Amino acid sequence: MTIRELIDKLHDTNDLSSDELKELLTNCDPANEAYLEQKARETAVAVYEKKIYVRGLIEFTNHCRNNCLYCGIRAKNPNIKRYRLSDDDVISCCEKGYALGYRTFVMQGGEDVFYTDDKITAIVTTIKKRFPDCAVTLSIGEKSRESYEKFHEAGADRYLLRHETADEKHYEKLHERNQSFANRMRCLRDLKDIGFQTGCGFMVGSPYQTIDHLVKDLRFIKKFNPEMVGIGPFIPHSGTPFAAFPSGSADMTVKLLAIVRLLLPYVLLPATTALATVDKNGRKRGILAGANVIMPNLSPADKREFYSLYDRKACTGNEAAEMIAAIEKEITDLGYELSRSRGDGKKPDTARKMLKSEI
Repeated sequence: MTIRELIDKLHDTNDLSSDELKELLTNCDPANEAYLEQKARETAVAVYEKKIYVRGLIEFTNHCRNNCLYCGIRAKNPNIKRYRLSDDDVISCCEKGYALGYRTFVMQGGEDVFYTDDKITAIVTTIKKRFPDCAVTLSIGEKSRESYEKFHEAGADRYLLRHETADEKHYEKLHERNQSFANRMRCLRDLKDIGFQTGCGFMVGSPYQTIDHLVKDLRFIKKFNPEMVGIGPFIPHSGTPFAAFPSGSADMTVKLLAIVRLLLPYVLLPATTALATVDKNGRKRGILAGANVIMPNLSPADKREFYSLYDRKACTGNEAAEMIAAIEKEITDLGYELSRSRGDGKKPDTARKMLKSEI
C-alpha cells in the first residue's frame, strides 16, 4: 500500500495498524505530508466547522513534589523562582479573562502539596459560582481517585494529564523511581470513569524516544479515546538532566497532530505553546493540520517567566491572553473563526454523523 493509500485508509476508517502507522511516520514525504494535513484539516472542519476554541491558561503554582527528568519546575531545580497565586489572584485572572471573552479557564500547576483537596475544591467552587457559564479544566497531575471525585463534584469539567509515553520502559527513562507508569495509567482510567472530559498526550522527540514509541502512543490514544489530546515537541530546560538533548521536531509534531485528528475526528486538539516556541509559525501549522484549540496565557505577567517547564517558552505576544484581538486576527487571517464559547468536545456519534454527511 502506498503512503497516499495509507492516508486515504486512515481518513476513511479512522484507524491504522501499528505497522501502517510506522510506515506513515517513517516514509511520508513532503507531498504526502501536505495531503495528510489537508485530510486532517477537512476532518476538523467537518466536525467543528472553522471554529478554533480559545482557553485562558492560569499557571497558578510552579512548586512541584516530583522530579521528572525533563521538567524545569522539578523539585531538584534550585535555580528557579518559586511562586503560588493566592485564591484572589486566581479569581482576578478569571475576571480579566471573562471580560476578554474567555469561557474556559485552565488551572495548571505542578504537583504542589500546599494545595490540598479542600483548597482546590474551594477555588473550583468559587470559579463556578462566579462564572457559571464557564468550564474549568484542571491540570495538576497525579492524585487519588478520591481527590479526583472531589474535584469533579466541586464542578471541574475537564482534566488534562499527559501520559507522556505509552511504553513503560521509556516512561522509566523520563522519571525518577518514585513515579510509575502504572499509576499514571490508573489516574487516566479514574478520570475518565469519574466523568471528566479527559485529556492525555505526549512529547515529540523526548529523550530515548523511537518511532516504535510514537506508534505505541498513537495506538494507546486510539484505544483510550480521550476527549482531548495534547501533543508538543520536547524542549530541553537548562536546569534538568536532559539539558543537552535536542528539541523535538516541529515537522514531526505537525504530522502527529494530523494523524491524531484522523484517528479521533471529534477530539479537542491544541496547537500548543511548545510548538509555537520551536517554530514561529507553529500555531498556524498546527491549525492547518487539524488542531482546533489554543490556550493563551492568563497568568499574571510578572509570573509567566517562572513557570518554565522548558527554556525559551513563548508567553508574550500572541501567546498572551490579553492579546485577544491580535490572536483573533491571526485566526481569521487563516480563514477560521475564534470561538469564545466553552468549546466542549463533540460526542463520537455526533461526529460520525457529521463526517458522513459533510466529507
